[in-house]
Amino acid sequence: MKNSLSLKTLPRLFWALAMLTLPVTSFRWFPGLGEGALVRPLALYPLAVLLPLLLIQAWRKKINLTWAGAFVALGAFVLFAFFSAAIGSLINPIPLRGQTYDGRAIRALVTLFIGIAFFIAAVWMNKDEADLRFTVKWIFAGLCLDLAWSGLQAVTFYTGLLEKEMVTHWQLAFSMRELVRTNRISGLAYEPAWLAGQLATTFFPFLFAAVLTKYRVTRLSWLEPVLLALSTLVLLATYSRGGLLIVLGTSGLMLLLFGRDILRGMWTWFFSGFRERRFASFIFRLSIIVAFISIIAGTFIFLSQKNYFRRLWETNAESLREYIVDINAGARGAYSVGALGTFSEYPLTGVGLGGSGFYIYQNLPDWALTTVPEIAKQLTPTNELYPNPKNFYVRLLAETGLIGFILFIAFLFNVLGEMLSLLKRGEAWARFAAVAGVFAWVAIALYNFTQDSLTTPNIWIVPGILVGLATYQLNKEVS
Repeated sequence: MKNSLSLKTLPRLFWALAMLTLPVTSFRWFPGLGEGALVRPLALYPLAVLLPLLLIQAWRKKINLTWAGAFVALGAFVLFAFFSAAIGSLINPIPLRGQTYDGRAIRALVTLFIGIAFFIAAVWMNKDEADLRFTVKWIFAGLCLDLAWSGLQAVTFYTGLLEKEMVTHWQLAFSMRELVRTNRISGLAYEPAWLAGQLATTFFPFLFAAVLTKYRVTRLSWLEPVLLALSTLVLLATYSRGGLLIVLGTSGLMLLLFGRDILRGMWTWFFSGFRERRFASFIFRLSIIVAFISIIAGTFIFLSQKNYFRRLWETNAESLREYIVDINAGARGAYSVGALGTFSEYPLTGVGLGGSGFYIYQNLPDWALTTVPEIAKQLTPTNELYPNPKNFYVRLLAETGLIGFILFIAFLFNVLGEMLSLLKRGEAWARFAAVAGVFAWVAIALYNFTQDSLTTPNIWIVPGILVGLATYQLNKEVS
């Protein structure tokens, strides 16, 4: 009986560990990986034990594993990815800086399967409200670790109480990167932009949904609002322009989609106080306006301290191209243009998964060669960097062509449909899950314009959780 009980609880233990370690995305101790492999999720270790355990239990008929419709859509994309890799092998581009196509293709396929492993595990480990509560609790536990380490970095950067060199040694004990020299908070992630991406796509969705729907996963009613406030402060301290815009835009959209009743109630309450013609009521509402303006002004002043952020509005650019270069996005834009040039040459099948980097330099726009110092450095003979598109959608177009791109987009909209189906249940937990899922879906859709990795867990975890919940609930209704 004890062994049976242990076998049942082990998957939950390793799933909890995976959620707890999600913030660590560049774990130093991975065997067989070179220094160039920066996406190294620590959560992959518990996941590598979890999935075999689930398969063993299913083989012994101890559990039933959910078969989701999203698996079919994702499977179609994977099959075409193999086909495109075969096409790329036939094209066989000239090796670039010691990299061969076959090596890049194998690496790309491995990263794809790592990402899919996170998605499948999330589907199989989330079936009902109890599973959702368990998962979100451990996600919040991981967030608390992330906030604590971010706080330690903030103390180091802004108070002088801790020596930066000492904290750098602490961070290098688990991370591939030392503290950011520009005093931007990076948390447990590799860089500030990665931390902002985690917050936007994994943590903010559940925190925002909890506050909006008033659904709580613990007995501590104050936990989600406090974590939301602290996460917002950390997000500001990353100075990540993309992360801030994603969170701001997605939050506004979610309020319009799911919070119209709340907005209407707040609007009615606010202006009713002015109609009452009571001095105390008038002063209270006026103080709210002053506080709101002060928060916006304070945020603007705080962000303006960094030249990196200030360049968004302090520019003399006369064209969109000049503006992109002025705000330090020239290299990113040039790589994307180079990858799109590859797509134009092989529009249907692409050049094979992992192969876009072989064609980027030859397709770089002329303006990038003269106005972007980063590009000039990377074109020197001594540079060993293998370029990438810096944009997930551009990468799909360049490497899998229009067919692969359409298949993956079909998978994404299949996932969105699963998320929205939970709204039909009319239960508090289902609405909470749906709001979090749609928030994450929109945030991930925007985040993918700024990254191109298939391994990043935060683009797979929340969609997998929602697909698992929606599929299991649908199967339960049918049966």
